[in-house]
Amino acid sequence: MMTRDKAEKGERLAAEVRRQLGAETMTRFLHTLPAFRPETDIPNRFRELLDRLDRLESNPGGGGQR
Repeated sequence: MMTRDKAEKGERLAAEVRRQLGAETMTRFLHTLPAFRPETDIPNRFRELLDRLDRLESNPGGGGQR
């Protein structure tokens, strides 16, 4: 069982990681990496799913399912 102090440290660490991953500079950096760029010749079905995911991620209060 985790102590309260360890749980709080874990929550702070998780919040910091989420903050850094969501930062604009990190997004710009990730877009420069080939692994994070979508292929241009993917099927339309997958392109639509990626577009839908982008819309959901850009609307934090969207009330989507988790």
